[in-house]
Amino acid sequence: MGERVEVMLTEEQVDRRIQEMGEQISRDYEGRQVHLLCVLKGGSFFMCELAKRITVPVSIDFMSVSSYGSDTKSSGVVKIVKDLDESIKDKDVLVVEDIVDSGRTLSYLLEMLQDRHPASLHLCTLLDKPDRRVVDVKVDYTGFRIPDEFVVGYGLDYDQRYRNLPFIGVVKFD
Repeated sequence: MGERVEVMLTEEQVDRRIQEMGEQISRDYEGRQVHLLCVLKGGSFFMCELAKRITVPVSIDFMSVSSYGSDTKSSGVVKIVKDLDESIKDKDVLVVEDIVDSGRTLSYLLEMLQDRHPASLHLCTLLDKPDRRVVDVKVDYTGFRIPDEFVVGYGLDYDQRYRNLPFIGVVKFD
């Protein structure tokens, strides 16, 4: 079975929206430092571009959480692959994700992070698929709401491929 990728959101559309999100986050965190917590691997592309557009002081850390493996659907089993390098206690934390899908992974992650006593905890995602939501998750900053399609590019992958595409594409299986 082969696959092809069709453009859903162009590089220009994604770039423009990330600029707008950076401006909004800068306004919302004015006078404070925002601690960006990137969910690896997919979130790294988005977080790097977003961080460049935030004008308040920024610090970063990374966490790797898995619930997919090499499938196209979430397994529902959440596994911490890499934990944070430093404490988030009393920090204004903004979790940066590539996509919010079922909500299972992020619900688990946000609950775990809240137990670490940040000053504030918010969620930012490039893509949101509300039609796939199984667990309610409050998304504070959303790049794009998209339909229930399997997407790749800009950090999102299909079995570790297509992360480097500069646009958001839909995987179509032949």
